[in-house]
Amino acid sequence: MEFPVTTFYAALMGLLLVYLSDRVSRHRKQFNVSLGTGSEEALERAIRAHGNFVEYVPLGLLLLMFLESDAGQDWLLHALGFMLLVGRLLHAWGMEHPDAPISGRFWGTALTWLMVLSASLLNLWHLL
Repeated sequence: MEFPVTTFYAALMGLLLVYLSDRVSRHRKQFNVSLGTGSEEALERAIRAHGNFVEYVPLGLLLLMFLESDAGQDWLLHALGFMLLVGRLLHAWGMEHPDAPISGRFWGTALTWLMVLSASLLNLWHLL
């Protein structure tokens, strides 16, 4: 079975994960901290942006894949995948720019939760 929509968003998420991982590595090098945060706020923010990403994205993609396996409509799959992608981008941006006039962290979290909630309910609906 193929999952072209899920594969597309998984590939984009993979690129974002590499970026977030690189950001942690660069901060570690910049602040000469190999383990922990060394009380460096920028490093702590980078670590949490990365950690939050790996906490939510696998479940989001799995829920998307389950919907796609149930012959979900492409427009709906893309809407959910886009919500997850934009949510994670906004969250990462918000963690990097905490003083920005728009709360990327808040809106990123809200979009991510909305995607997970919607995909979870749709998967349950398809089981009934």
